[in-house]
Amino acid sequence: MKKLLKSDLAVTCISALATAYIWFVYKTTRWRRINDEVPMQMVKDGKPFIIAFWHGRLLMMAPLLPSHGKFSVMISQHGDGELIARTVKPLGVDSVRGSSSQGGAAAFKELLKVTKRNEVAIITPDGPRGPRMRAQKGIVAIAAMTGLPIFPVSFATTRMKYLKSWDRFALAKPFAKGVMVWGDPIYVPRKDENGAHERMKRVIEEQLTQVTQSSDQLCCQQPVEPAPAEEVVKKNQRVT
Repeated sequence: MKKLLKSDLAVTCISALATAYIWFVYKTTRWRRINDEVPMQMVKDGKPFIIAFWHGRLLMMAPLLPSHGKFSVMISQHGDGELIARTVKPLGVDSVRGSSSQGGAAAFKELLKVTKRNEVAIITPDGPRGPRMRAQKGIVAIAAMTGLPIFPVSFATTRMKYLKSWDRFALAKPFAKGVMVWGDPIYVPRKDENGAHERMKRVIEEQLTQVTQSSDQLCCQQPVEPAPAEEVVKKNQRVT
């Protein structure tokens, strides 16, 4: 796969197939959206905000977003990031390239520009390499700087398989019933007083896990659990 991702032709072909598959699954699934009134009204009014979902729920998010909105998602600069960027572009989602591990500062500035254009910024707080369902500090920083609300969201379907990847990637299958569950808006204070930002990071993590597991339960799926706390400690030790 790594060799394939170095070929522009291969990436073009694979992304086209992936886009077609996502659209086919979307069209053959009966979707129900839950608690989406506030973010949908903000999109209609042209007001910016931040969408957050776990990396493992990436597959069906683009077609589930309203077609009249403008969205940009932060995607890693690795080969798989290019594949994702080309896959979601025909589905109406632009890309900002960078992540916590590479190109983060530049991507952060680009996301700020996105919100200043009154567009919606999308972040997977545990991407691109995990630990699974554990939030990193980038989403807190951009929410604090912009003052914009974060809306946690997730999806699940009745015909879905979890891959054995680090993020337990949810592979939706066609001809199913599906849900898209939105959480309530989360506001991060601009000033990090008395550990406020660390507390808000935990709130984001908890609320995002809650909507993800709720969507699983509504579709009779076994809820995915976050990575053990030990993995978070090991990741932090490698970073420092």
